[in-house]
Amino acid sequence: MKPILCLDFDGVCHSYTSGWKGAAVIPDPPVPGMEEFLVAAINYFDVAIYSSRSGQEGGIQAMKDWFDQYTITDIRTMLNFPTEKPPAMVGIDDRVLTFNGIWPNLNELVNFKPWNLK
Repeated sequence: MKPILCLDFDGVCHSYTSGWKGAAVIPDPPVPGMEEFLVAAINYFDVAIYSSRSGQEGGIQAMKDWFDQYTITDIRTMLNFPTEKPPAMVGIDDRVLTFNGIWPNLNELVNFKPWNLK
């Protein structure tokens, strides 16, 4: 059994340049390098794609359809799309900080921007 790698969908897989349009509406292309990363990652991890879309009507199917549209491999069939955040060994998300035992400065949190808005 492989450890779980949980990837956030919006801002990590999906470039999310248009912002939120609804759970079933995903208008933007992938973040460059996504497919190559996933093809390699599935050799080491059980890859779970999770999003705030995951628990909303049409969200998971929209993400699956998006992968079918934007990938040339059959990678989508090797990914999991849970309805709840899985107990992952590690996750990649554009809107989180790694907790290192020291509480962050509140000004840093208030002024936080994901990578694609810097």
